[in-house]
Amino acid sequence: EVQLVESGGGFVQAGGSLRLSCAASGLTFDDYAIGWFRQAPGKEREGVSCMIRTDGIPVYSDSVKGRFTISSDNAKNTVYLEMNSLKPEDTAIYFCAAGGTVITGLEVHEYNYWGQGTQVTVSS
Repeated sequence: EVQLVESGGGFVQAGGSLRLSCAASGLTFDDYAIGWFRQAPGKEREGVSCMIRTDGIPVYSDSVKGRFTISSDNAKNTVYLEMNSLKPEDTAIYFCAAGGTVITGLEVHEYNYWGQGTQVTVSS
């Protein structure tokens, strides 16, 4: 059974930082792209960042580029999302997802498995 478990969310003031973790099990880690998505109340789920395993080049949405960094620890089957210079508009539930056939990396339909999410709240 594939499981993705997010952790690291919380409450932070604008300008602060958080690091999210996504621990994956039940899949061959190197065979999947791992992406981070977020969903704010009343909005659609949007792609934030992705690590496509085949080329190792990270992908970021324009809204987080330069502030967020994705990385992985293959020995721990864990992907991280380091979030700096947080803004109130970054407030959302953050999900990690695993996809076997990922092209853009930031499209919901490219992913097969999803975690339950972790709440990030940024106050102004």
